[in-house]
Amino acid sequence: MNKPIIYIDMDGVIADFSKAIKTHPKSNLKPYQEDPDNIPGIFEHLELITGAKGAIHQLHLSNKYDLFILTTAPWDNPSAWMHKRLWIEKHFGDIFYKKVIITHRKDLLIGDYLIDDRTANGAGNFKGTHLHFGWDYINNKDNIYPNWEAILTYFNQH
Repeated sequence: MNKPIIYIDMDGVIADFSKAIKTHPKSNLKPYQEDPDNIPGIFEHLELITGAKGAIHQLHLSNKYDLFILTTAPWDNPSAWMHKRLWIEKHFGDIFYKKVIITHRKDLLIGDYLIDDRTANGAGNFKGTHLHFGWDYINNKDNIYPNWEAILTYFNQH
């Protein structure tokens, strides 16, 4: 029997991209003010979101789920693709070996769960269960699952 598939978004879910935007020295320069995804090297040294590493290890060790990283990378910043992959390996070892998917169409993937902080790039139309994670910076409020503790509680109850 196949294990349920969990897709875990990278930026805003396991990696603190918003903090990198605020602290990167080039974030206030043109053209990066409007498009911080294209800052050279911005994805190389992201900090972990609180609780992400422990929660992912717990889900992995439970052996109940098939875990994948699902992320979107800026088209005009190809080094970001490499930096994201290397970042995942640095923080999670071989848990996600050959299990990283870079796409701008998250709605096309087949799986059971998507942990994502946004509804963009097809996340809002994901066919499985979208666990809306973290902080909603547009409406200035927590999403349904504000942190990794809430995510683990969800999976412990299902």
